[in-house]
Amino acid sequence: MSDPELARFFLSLVLLLVGALGGGHMFERLRLPRVIGEIAGGIALGPSGLGLVSSEAHEWLFAGFPAQGALLSAFYWLGLVLLMFTAGFKMQAESAAGSGRIIPALVVGALAIPFALGYAGAPLFADAQAGDGFAFKLVMGIAVGVTSIPVISRIFLDLGLMDSSFARNVIGAATIQDLILWSLLAIATAVQRGDAADAAGIARVIAVNLAFVLASLFLAPAAARAIRRRAFGKFTEAPLTGYTMLLCLLFVAAASLLHVNVVFAALLAGLVMTRFPSRHLAAVKQHIADISIWFFVPIYFALVGLRLDLAHQFDGTLTLLFIVTSTAIKLASCTVAARTAGAGWARAFDYGVAMNTRGGPGIVLASVAYAAGIINERFFTALVTASILTSFATGLWLRWRLAQNPDVFDELARPSAAGMHPAARPVPAIATLPKSDGLDRRRALADGGTPTR
Repeated sequence: MSDPELARFFLSLVLLLVGALGGGHMFERLRLPRVIGEIAGGIALGPSGLGLVSSEAHEWLFAGFPAQGALLSAFYWLGLVLLMFTAGFKMQAESAAGSGRIIPALVVGALAIPFALGYAGAPLFADAQAGDGFAFKLVMGIAVGVTSIPVISRIFLDLGLMDSSFARNVIGAATIQDLILWSLLAIATAVQRGDAADAAGIARVIAVNLAFVLASLFLAPAAARAIRRRAFGKFTEAPLTGYTMLLCLLFVAAASLLHVNVVFAALLAGLVMTRFPSRHLAAVKQHIADISIWFFVPIYFALVGLRLDLAHQFDGTLTLLFIVTSTAIKLASCTVAARTAGAGWARAFDYGVAMNTRGGPGIVLASVAYAAGIINERFFTALVTASILTSFATGLWLRWRLAQNPDVFDELARPSAAGMHPAARPVPAIATLPKSDGLDRRRALADGGTPTR
């Protein structure tokens, strides 16, 4: 690579990061999901923004020499892997025990029913299929059922609801749901690669993925503990950060060799990290999360926006059909499921809206399915658009509910720990806010003000 090419590549990275961080900051100031602003920054630099003003400038910046696309793609995948890695080791910290009846009901309402209907309804979206039919049906089922833990968690924190049983139920159900859906996505990508051409092949892929999960969650932590005691026991936070990153890359490399989806492998690597409650590792995980969330992940989301060509890839009919049908299915199934578990109709509908938040995982699904050749460009755009709009809708709905009645979730907030079943007591590791702070935020919203973060 020549010096001018290297300079152009670094300039493209600078612009992507500035666009992502600037867009994220702007959306955060508007009390909107940061991830949407990061994508918007990429859209502004892509064919839907800069490309419309000057296609030559866009080509010069982001496709100026043959290797530039591959280099940007490497950052794209590294950002995606780190996003899933950090999501994995935050899952246990952000999820907590909730109602014993609500969580299983939400898993059925948000996962089983939407996945089954999405799988069965895949022929309605046959024009969006680009690869294997079975893989496409799996992706359709996942697309209808997916829920974003990061976005809904951020909304709960902003509204002061993270310490409520409502939030714990939603995040607990979404955690179980997403683990299952990422497993199914791993199978879908294997089928698309041709590793599962018949029933025996599908069974073999399922067996490999199951073995990888079991080895990851049961054998890997024990091996890592033994190695750490013998070789790394006296290491400080700085080298442990490097070895933790090494663990993530080892999982991803092993998954590639075994034809297991690398995104799923990164998530499992993160889950392995939750098995180590060490005080030093808590700081290490925070360091990795900081560099990932503020550098690699924004570049990933900006590159997602950069790939969107709304002028040529946006299909209004396809996008509207998917958003309407998937939202109707998710809302109805989650609402009915929560109602059968004992929630009132209004609260059950709140659960349905919250579980319909697609956010980052919906965009990750679109990225993986498109890169694997399962869906076409138009459906990739539709999935990203659906993820953005449903995240908007959830934030607006919950803010409106609090504006109507600042105490609407109070009957769910902070049940007495002394009278709770031990399994339902709040986990100390959760990032919670004092109740008074949450109430102040809610009342400020009801009065039309802007609560501080």
